[in-house]
Amino acid sequence: MHHVEQKEQRLRRARQTRIRIANQGVARLTVNRTNLHIYATVISDDGTKVLATASTAEGEMRKALGGSGKGGNAAAAEQVGKRIAERAKAAGVEKVAFDRAGFAYHGRVKALAEAAREAGLQF
Repeated sequence: MHHVEQKEQRLRRARQTRIRIANQGVARLTVNRTNLHIYATVISDDGTKVLATASTAEGEMRKALGGSGKGGNAAAAEQVGKRIAERAKAAGVEKVAFDRAGFAYHGRVKALAEAAREAGLQF
């Protein structure tokens, strides 16, 4: 399958979730996953502001993951989950809606979500 098609399908899967989240009037924790990295972003309830972000692509995370900076595994995703929770709370966000953006709730996406919950984000 062509990757552009795959991406479109994923975004199509994500669309309903986004509509549902928009109606909840709560900040949204969006996940993006690439082969090398995983990114988490907290977006304000009105969808206009990025309140917090964390990813394996940022400098301090790369250091924390050791020289290789492997951001494509569940352990790295866990770190990002913990970090996004801390940063969201620092920005005054406790409750979010989890937007897995059409990615299966499995593996890295799940690891990130569970770590964020453990670090005190409610969703």
